[in-house]
This record gives sequence, structure tokens and C-alpha cells, in this order.
Amino acid sequence: MRRNLVFVLACLTVTLGLALIAQPVAAQEGVEDPTISPTIPYLEQWQSSAHAAFDTEAFRHWDGDDPAEVPVSCAKCHSSAGYQDFLGVDGSEAGVVDSPAPVNTVVDCVACHNSVTAAKDSVVMPSGIELTGLGGEARCMECHQGRESKVSVDAAIANAAVDDDAVSADLGFRNIHYYAAAATKYGTLAQGGYEYEGNTYDANFDHVEGYETCVGCHSPHTLEIKLEACAECHVDVETVEDLRDVRMAGSTVDYDGDGDVDEGIYYEIVGLQETLYQSLQTYAADVAGAPIAYDSHNYPYFVGDLNGNGEVDEDEVGGGNAYAAWTPRLLRAAYNYQVSVKDPGQYAHGGKYIIQLLHDSIADLNTALAEPVDMTTAHRIDAGHFAGSEEAFRHWDAEGVVPGSCAKCHTGTGLPMFLAEGVTISQPPSNGLQCATCHNDVQEFTLHEITSVTFPSGAVIDSGDPESNLCLNCHQGRESTVSVNRLIGDTPDDETSESLRFLNVHYFAAGATRFGTEAKGAYEYAGKEYAGFFNHSRMANQCNDCHGTHNLEVDYVLCADCHDDIEIESAEDLANIRYYFDDWDGDGDDVEGLAGEVDTLIETLYAAMQAYATSQAGVGIVYDSHTYPYFLNDTNGNGVVDPEELDRTNGFNSWTPRLLRGAYNYQYASKDPGAYAHNGPYIIQVLQDSIEDLGGDVPGMIRP
Repeated sequence: MRRNLVFVLACLTVTLGLALIAQPVAAQEGVEDPTISPTIPYLEQWQSSAHAAFDTEAFRHWDGDDPAEVPVSCAKCHSSAGYQDFLGVDGSEAGVVDSPAPVNTVVDCVACHNSVTAAKDSVVMPSGIELTGLGGEARCMECHQGRESKVSVDAAIANAAVDDDAVSADLGFRNIHYYAAAATKYGTLAQGGYEYEGNTYDANFDHVEGYETCVGCHSPHTLEIKLEACAECHVDVETVEDLRDVRMAGSTVDYDGDGDVDEGIYYEIVGLQETLYQSLQTYAADVAGAPIAYDSHNYPYFVGDLNGNGEVDEDEVGGGNAYAAWTPRLLRAAYNYQVSVKDPGQYAHGGKYIIQLLHDSIADLNTALAEPVDMTTAHRIDAGHFAGSEEAFRHWDAEGVVPGSCAKCHTGTGLPMFLAEGVTISQPPSNGLQCATCHNDVQEFTLHEITSVTFPSGAVIDSGDPESNLCLNCHQGRESTVSVNRLIGDTPDDETSESLRFLNVHYFAAGATRFGTEAKGAYEYAGKEYAGFFNHSRMANQCNDCHGTHNLEVDYVLCADCHDDIEIESAEDLANIRYYFDDWDGDGDDVEGLAGEVDTLIETLYAAMQAYATSQAGVGIVYDSHTYPYFLNDTNGNGVVDPEELDRTNGFNSWTPRLLRGAYNYQYASKDPGAYAHNGPYIIQVLQDSIEDLGGDVPGMIRP
């Protein structure tokens, strides 16, 4: 009887709500006497969903309370009336729940379809961070965001004011709550997980167009996954359980360290969960002094393991046995363990963010364990193109937009736009590159066809291979001989000028190195001749011949097939390859690897730059590859970068044309760490010429 009553009340509420919504729309369309149909759209679909499951714990939990009502701390998500109260649909203050909600209600149509949600576009997460521009998924994210965050965990730890490994009675477990999918999906942009200081984390998981939001992947009424859509790209997907086997081509590292790089992301997470749980139990017993056990189905989840058997026994379940020996370190790790467990779809919502949380929790516990867990084979960061947590993709999070000058190569959407339109405008930050960045069809996985590439010098080059042309669009640098000469103009070689500034070629300009003087990526001195395209071998002459398409790693086994004069067992051994036998750096060693020749020339050029800057410009210069603007004033004249000098306001600005040319080539060689393999003769030529131009020591050097 109660079920029927609840259903009737819900239907009446829905019909009235739809009428209130529909009448203004009809009036705007010029209908003088609008008739509201009694048919409720999507009723059957909604009835089958968890949102309508009135007899489940999510809606019945408070029936035995006195009074029987949903408290304000729970009403927003466990009652339609509470959700509308939070939104301010009922005329109350928006953003808070003002009063308890009645029991016997569910999440009905009016909860999501009302005058406020129609325009709702943002959500404030438990961390206090507001996510904007969300569109329709903002309705979902108000509840599926969790109830805790890094911020609240840090606040609890700060309040306890104890050392990391000290037990405190003021600490208690912080529960993220159930189905915090939005916190998982938005990663570090929401800070729902506990993010350790000094580490960086993945952001919003960019899937593919059309499947980037809650309602893109889930039916908004049944809540079921749109499985047929998944199967269009992911082969062998027939059931929801099959999604656990999905692993994107860009996920090339072994996250949990078990040696299996083919298993689905779900199983990588399970492997890390098991390792973290073991670490939690070891730490609790050995450091906190009280064994711990976990039960995902019974509050308070973490309980005292009274008999020390590592399991939750029947007599250990319940709030009376809540684990009480919390330390800050244990709390952080246990919180992340719960974050990973309470979102059962975490592997699809933001698997790499969860992997990073689990990995870092294990690493943090390891610092206090007598026998740390061996994590040497486990990984938390993907190959460069898919390393969404790293600076190349996270640099613009504070601004919320990647400018057009950077978006082509630092967003998942910039390159396709450039290929289609010839220009790139600002784009939202990405969590690494996407399948559609390089593939114009994400079902057939065909690549964008590119017949030629324009380099910063203006040179138009066709590698002869469309795949390599695709790579060359980004791995070409951003400056050239042409731009350096344009900036210098007619300024005398040794005259300091305020109009001069350092020009940064940018990172990994391997394509420009490979094509040498055809691309003129490095600075080429007038009157000198330079090597052109480095013609390697028939089997290794294109980018993807030598580098893995997705993991980007060098195929050193391929190299070993030809370079059998040295032992090659890893990519690091490639630095020992030498295919010419002149002493190019003049150090008397004509058997060292080509990488060693280049490294010595880079060091020699640096010394020549420092000597020139001091004698000619009157200001010492130092370099730090990780700190913009890279070249800094050597304020104390000691020739090295000191901590107080690592500041962009201390950027070197006493440039002469001669010093600028040398510094440009120094940066060029430094920012292409594989230059010795991409085109050794070319990079050696520009380094030698820079040293000579600056008056450096060149006797004994042989120019290729």
C-alpha cells in the first residue's frame, strides 16, 4: 500500500511540475489555451532507475528516526524536496538546504526538470572549487560529487596538530560517500581525492566527442550505460562487465606493477587497491599500534581488527568498533582507498586519477614502513602524449583556457582544428591528447592525411610519410634562423640592445633537427654550410619507425640489429652509438658515443657564453632548463644557478646579437635530448659554430 501511495504522490508531483514548466513555454509559442498532456515522458524508464527505488536504503534510511525525516545534511540528494530546497526552487536561499525533507520521496522528475536546473551550468565541489561550463551534467554532479575532499582531510589533520605518524584522538575517518563519479571524472580540477603535496594529478577525463558528460554515457532516466555506443569503438563489449577489460591504446605502462600491460584499467586499479590495503594493514599494526580491517558495506567501514586476522569478523562490525588509532598518514591513505572503492565505475570515469591517488598513498605509507612495498615496476604517469597530470597539459589550469599560440600541441582538440582550418584559437585545457587528436575516425582509427608541413622558418616539407607529417606539426619547434635574424635586425654583433630578448625554440624540436638546414630550426651562421635531412636507414627513416606510436619509446631492439658493434640492451645504450670516427668535440676521445660528443660541445658552448657575457655585456649569465625564462642573471658571479636566482624577474636581459645566437643554439640542443640520433652532424655543426662565434676554445674540433 505504501509503495502505491508513494508512486501516486510522485506522479502528482511530476505532473504538476511539468505543467508549471510547460505553461510558460506554450505561452511563448502563442498558444492561448495550452493543454497539458497527462502523459509523463520517460515514466517507465525512470521507474526502473535507482532514482525511483523508494524501498532502498538511499530513501528508507531515516524511517525509524524520530521524527521520521531526511536531515538537512542528507536531504539534497536523498529527496526531491531537499534537492529543490538546495536549488532554491521553493523560494528559499539557493546553495543550502534550509529544513529537513519528508521521507517517502524519491528523486523524481521535478528534481531535475525545473526552472533552475534548466539554466544550471556550474557546481561547487566539496573542496570549494567551482566547476563551470558544465551544461546538463551539472544536475548530476550536485549529488555525485562526494562529501569530502583534499581540503577537508587537510583541515582535519591541521586541527589535530600532530606529526604524520602520531596517533590522535582528534582524528576520525573522513568518508567520501557513495558514487562520487564527478570527483573521479574531474580529477585535480575538483580535488575530490587526497592529492599529496609535490605531486601533480590528472584532470577531467576527456573521452570522445559525444561521450564526455554524465548523460553522454548514461541514460538520464534509467541511469544505465549506453553500452551499444561503447561497443562502437571498444571491441568485444557486450555487457557492462566487459567494460572492465577496456584499455586505451595510450595506456602503455604497467600501473600496478604486476607485469600485465594488456589487462583492463579496472584490473590495474584492483591490483593497486590490494597493494594499498595490505600497506594500510601493515602500517596500522606496526606504526599506529592497532590492527585495522575494512568492510565496504558496513559503516564506519574501517574497524579495529580485534583478533588480528586481517579480516572483518561478525563481532567486529559496527560503530562500536570504529577504528580509533588514526594518524595523519594513515587517514590520508585510507581516505584514498575509500575514494577508489566507493565509485565502482572509477576505471571509466577517471581511472588514471584514481591510479595516481592509490600509487601516491602506497608511496607515502612506504616512508614509514620497516619493509616498504616494492613499487619499482609500478607506474603512475603515462607516456608524454597521454601524461595528463604533467606541466605540458596542466600549465593553464588556473587560467582555464589554453591560448591559441599553444593550443595546437598542448590540447587534444587544437591539432584537428589547425588541420581543418589552418589556424588554432584558444581551447579548454585537456587531460593529454585524445584519440581524435591524430585519428580522423575513432572507429576505424584512420589518421589525418597530411601532405606537407610548414616549419617556423617558412620551409614547407613533406617527409614522404603522412604519419611522420602528423608528428612534425608539433615536433618542429617554434623559432628558427629566420626569426632570430628578424629579431636581431641590423644591431651590431657585440652591442647590448633593449630590443633583444631570448627566443625559445621550445621542447622536442626533433623534426627540425632531422631535416637540418632544410628546416633551419637551429641558428645557422652566414657563410657556413649545414647538413640537411639525416637519411638513416630504410627500416628506420620515419618517426614511427623508431618510436612507438603511443608509448613514444625508442625501439632499441631495431637499433641493435644494425649497431652490433656495441651492446644494446636498453634505450640508454643508444647513447654509445657512434657512426663516424672523427673527434668532433676535441677531447681526444674518438670512440665515445655520439651523445658524448654532443654533450661535451654543449658544455663548451655554455662556458663560452658565460665568459662572453661577463667580459662583453658585463653581466654574468646562468641557465636552468626547468625555470622560465631559462637564462638568468648570475647575481653573485659564481657561475651556477642559486635558489635565490630562480625567479623570472631575474631573467637575463643584457643580450647582444652574438650572445643571443649562441644561447639560442644552446637551448636548441638542450631541448632535443635525442638530437645526436635525429641528426648528429647538424647539431654538432651549429654547436661548433656557436662556440667559434663567441670566441670559445675550438682547437682539435673537427667539423662534420
